[in-house]
Amino acid sequence: MNGTPLSSMALVLFGSIIGSFGAVFLKSGSAKLKFGFWRILNVQLAFGVALFLLSSVFFILGIRQGELSVLYPMVSLGYVWTLFWSRLFFKEAFTPQKFIGLGLILLGVFFVGLGGK
Repeated sequence: MNGTPLSSMALVLFGSIIGSFGAVFLKSGSAKLKFGFWRILNVQLAFGVALFLLSSVFFILGIRQGELSVLYPMVSLGYVWTLFWSRLFFKEAFTPQKFIGLGLILLGVFFVGLGGK
């Protein structure tokens, strides 16, 4: 395989964004959970699961044409997006430790991407 096409990277990146929104809906849906088998479901939980499934479609399309060793680490960018969504939607604090973790994720994706050239 001759490198990883940018289109594959874009698909995986888009999948990571969609998946991070799935986490937002799972969190907001979990706040509305009630006990009982049928009462555990709510629209936000279902939408969160649907977004995770949709993100998998983009991951599958992306990894078809590229190097898995380059593309799959890009899935971890979902953690980066989730950090920002948690601040935006849930008012969670940014801490120095979170910024260090964010930097390490970005640095790792960068270096793995370099290894694919």
